[in-house]
This record gives sequence, structure tokens and C-alpha cells, in this order.
Amino acid sequence: MQITILGTSCAIPTKRRNHSSFFLSYGNEGILFDCGEGTQRQMKIAGIKQTKITKILISHWHGDHIFGLPGIISTLGMIEYTKTLKIYGPPGTKDFFKYLFKSFVFEQRIKIEINEVKQGRFYNGKLFSLEAYPLEHIKNTIGFRFIEKDKRKIDVPFIKKHKIPEGPLLGKLQQGKSIIWKNKKISPDKATYIVKGKIIAYIPDSTPNKNSLKIAQDADILICDSTYSSKLQEKAEKYKNMTAKQAALIANQANVKQLILIHFSIRYKNTHELEEDARSVFDNTICAKDFMKIKI
Repeated sequence: MQITILGTSCAIPTKRRNHSSFFLSYGNEGILFDCGEGTQRQMKIAGIKQTKITKILISHWHGDHIFGLPGIISTLGMIEYTKTLKIYGPPGTKDFFKYLFKSFVFEQRIKIEINEVKQGRFYNGKLFSLEAYPLEHIKNTIGFRFIEKDKRKIDVPFIKKHKIPEGPLLGKLQQGKSIIWKNKKISPDKATYIVKGKIIAYIPDSTPNKNSLKIAQDADILICDSTYSSKLQEKAEKYKNMTAKQAALIANQANVKQLILIHFSIRYKNTHELEEDARSVFDNTICAKDFMKIKI
């Protein structure tokens, strides 16, 4: 599992910061969280093929989070993308999508499935699930949780001790089933152990509310809006954005392992002030940079 940060600026990009987006690579899945202007070029620079995208999660329909969507879809149509592109967004996404692609000449060459999500689990696969919860920013803004399923791993010393061969027997144990070996019943509780699945949480532009904690709860990684430092608390409240300290308070209260700040105002030439603001509350904090990679 790897996260690649593709953009860390807020409404206006800078020379070093593109608009909001990050990419989660997990097995055969490639999940793009938001899709600001220039996202496909950022992917090229980061060495990520556009064809790796399987799902796009849109938090809300502010331009700095969706202006890259037409470009990516057009490119996928020209490079023979064979999957069905699944797009998830808040209520209103289907209408926004329709209006967006009526604004210019657009030839839809790929299969696209558009889903509107409100609250709770909206995808439940074999290896992971996805959840969304509404936030307080503009109308219909949502944050996301990626929840990896727990895995049952083989206890190698136990297997070697009992000389259980590789093959179907180990497969059954990993499925949580008991086996018979040398006339003895061996339960999965003795021969395997559970590895807790990872949780990736994303809180986009918003002010703190009860769902902020729900999204962040027990996350291994929380990627969170931090447009301003706490010195500009009033401005954050006016535009319904988060301060770095507010993001850190959420991470602290929600038992997050690591906080990654994102979506910075262009007033900050560097992110030292934002990082210090957050670390006064939650020490394991870093400010994201474009093209940063996080292996989990």
C-alpha cells in the first residue's frame, strides 16, 4: 500500500504546489482522492500511469478539487482504458458531471459509473471497504475512510514445528478453517494470527464537527485540510476551512497514528508555521509535499 501526494495547495496553485489530489495504490486498485487541475500531469511526473486508476473519490465540487477530472477522463479514452471508471461523490455529483461535460466538446470513449454517496459504507470489497461522512464546508462535502480488511497470517514457527506442508492445508488455515494433519485437528487459532487492517482517513476542506472524529477514528494515516495556522482562526471560520491546530486536535482525540497536513493557503511560502502549530497538540505530524510517497 502506498500513498502518493499529487497536490498540496488550496484554491490557487503555486510553482511548487498543485491543486488537491492524492493517489492510493493497493494491489490492483488505484484510488484517486480528488482531482484538481493538473492532476494527470502530476501523475506522469510521479511515474503513475493513468490506467492504474480504478476509482475516483470526489469530496466536493469546488474547482480546485475537480478541474482535473475532464482531462483525466479524456486521456483515458485516448489510451484504450478497458476498465469501468467508478466515480464516487456527494449528492449532486451526477448533475455536476453532466453539466461539466456539456461545457465543451466531449466524446465519451470509456465506461463510467457515477455514484452519489451520503453517509456510511458505500463499497465493500474482498480486501477493503470505503466509507463516507458529511462535513461542514460548502453544501454536500464528504470525507472518506479506506479500511483494509484484517488478514490471517500463517504462524511460520508453528507450521515448521508440526511440519505442515505448503499448499491447500495452509490455504484452509488462512481462510479460518480447521484442518486434519497426522490424525490431529489443528485450528486456525493455533496455526495463524490476525494482522489488523490499515485505515486511511481523508478530511478535506471543512470545519471540525462530530463526523471529523468519525472519519479519523483509529486511522493509521489521517490526511487533513490545514489551510491556515491558528493565528488565522477567524479566516478559517469565515471560509469553513481547518487550521493546523484543529487538524491536530482531531488526530489527538481520534487516536490517529500519523497526521499529514494538506491544502495550504498560498500565503505560506513554507509550511514551518503550520507544522509547529499542529505539533503543539499532536507531535507525529508532517506537512505534505507534492510527490511525497508514504508506504504503509
